[in-house]
Amino acid sequence: MVRFGIVGTNWITEKFLDGASLVEDFSLNAVYSRTSDKAEEFAKKYGVENTFTDLESMAKSDLIDAVYIASPNSLHSEQAQAFLRNKKHVLCEKPIASNSSELKQMIYTAQEHGVLLMEAMKSTVLPNFQRVQENLHKIGKVRRYFANYCQYSSRYDAYKEGTVLNAFKPEFSNGALMDIGIYSIYPLVVLFGRPTQVQANGFMLESGVDGEGSVLLTYEDMEAVVMYSKITDSSLPSEIQGESGNIRIDRISTQEIVEIISRDGSIEDISAEQVSNAMYYEAREFVDLILAGKIESDKNTYENSLIVVEILDEVRKQIGVVFPSDGI
Repeated sequence: MVRFGIVGTNWITEKFLDGASLVEDFSLNAVYSRTSDKAEEFAKKYGVENTFTDLESMAKSDLIDAVYIASPNSLHSEQAQAFLRNKKHVLCEKPIASNSSELKQMIYTAQEHGVLLMEAMKSTVLPNFQRVQENLHKIGKVRRYFANYCQYSSRYDAYKEGTVLNAFKPEFSNGALMDIGIYSIYPLVVLFGRPTQVQANGFMLESGVDGEGSVLLTYEDMEAVVMYSKITDSSLPSEIQGESGNIRIDRISTQEIVEIISRDGSIEDISAEQVSNAMYYEAREFVDLILAGKIESDKNTYENSLIVVEILDEVRKQIGVVFPSDGI
């Protein structure tokens, strides 16, 4: 049994715990929040006795073996390293860090103390992503990767009314690219590695973050096109285009339906059965790694996470998104 603590008591944590509850070796044993009332309220909901309002005390506690961090992006690096230094395994929400400098330090700390650090990117540990990898050869030489994730944020309504919530604040290392653009970029890197060139465009909000954008990534013999938005919706699927056919993915973040469309028009459904809560798979992957004594995922590897964050850095540089942590 792997005893977990959680940092962050928001809706994403609740969704993670719902998925993790299906993992038989997962046990929630401690809750951290800045206020005791919030920590105790959340802990009571899940039948947990141990609460903390001091992060360092939780990190040093022998009540947990691992921690799931779902705090604002700007806090990921500092909080993760507090646990890593105390030999606690860390599953950190995406994006794992504000920038590549932070991530390099996180990786160094994890390796120095011999513990597992993994980015909680669910898309690349899904059964259907494995099906994409296994069947990629069927579409011949890949020439284009197109990934689309545009989802209108309810927080944008508040923004237009004059209330800037955390999702649109640069001090929390947020914005459309960091929140949902990463879902389109991470699978690309796992499948095809580091691009040779990155060209980006984006629409900046007055708060200092991007509301939407697009990225063209160049490879030696193919290109990738990524579209993302928190201020518009889209119903377009994502697609990998090869010389012999295409792989169509209904939704890049959850990949529930995956099909091969051959040049003759025939369609092969290669979808695997998946648990409805896709966060189950990141919890399963993380717990399995701990139980196997491994200190790095072979799916969400350090190299993959670092390449992705370096792409995010370059995109932000080109469109003008600057975080306070960039100057550290």
